[in-house]
Amino acid sequence: MSYGSLVALRDVDLEVSPGEVFGLLGANGAGKTTALECVLGLRKPDFGKIEVNGMNVAEKLGSVMEIVGAQIQGASLQDRITPRRALGLFASFYRHASAVMPLAQRFGLEEKLDAPFDTLSTGQRQRLFLALALVNDPRLVVLDEPTAGLDPRARRDLHDLIRSMRSQGRTVLMSTHDLNEAASLCDRVGIIDSGRLLAVGTPASIISSFCADSAVGPAGPSLEEAFLRLTGRPWSPGTETES
Repeated sequence: MSYGSLVALRDVDLEVSPGEVFGLLGANGAGKTTALECVLGLRKPDFGKIEVNGMNVAEKLGSVMEIVGAQIQGASLQDRITPRRALGLFASFYRHASAVMPLAQRFGLEEKLDAPFDTLSTGQRQRLFLALALVNDPRLVVLDEPTAGLDPRARRDLHDLIRSMRSQGRTVLMSTHDLNEAASLCDRVGIIDSGRLLAVGTPASIISSFCADSAVGPAGPSLEEAFLRLTGRPWSPGTETES
């Protein structure tokens, strides 16, 4: 996948299993967001193919989107739209959609259903975007930095929601800058750097594979140490939005 002379992704070959939480790890500019946008059909790869539930995304995007929900970076809504209206609007896009009230209750939005979007807190907005991502009862949920900018309590609540998705049998594909978050939430992770997928496995297997001879203190080696071994530079995710 290229942007002019800039190659954003190089020979990424990845399979995510049904019912797992898979995390893409990498610093800003590594290619995480580009990879997720390709899965969602927002960008077309230069070559190769992407399949969701056996369907080619490029050929059957409409059918794919019926079973995929997404929360992407920079998502926003009109200032005065309410969660009730937003959920109703998104539900109207699908042949099979969840009712508004159960979604609102599940994501703790029932008291804010008629509040304008611009009055919601950051955590409430994130919960609304997650509710919108699940309005079509998707099999695959794609989350791009879902906890970015959240306070600790809102982050914990969102982690619980992601775990509940897994317990319901949904597949979650997410990107994150937070290595502790990845180790806690993800069944498997993929470390991506400069557009290349360097390693895939459980957090524990990646650490043991690349840090077998490491002694970095009483806590033992970590994903941060594994990233250093893989890339030759320390973990420094940064905070700016990835293109």
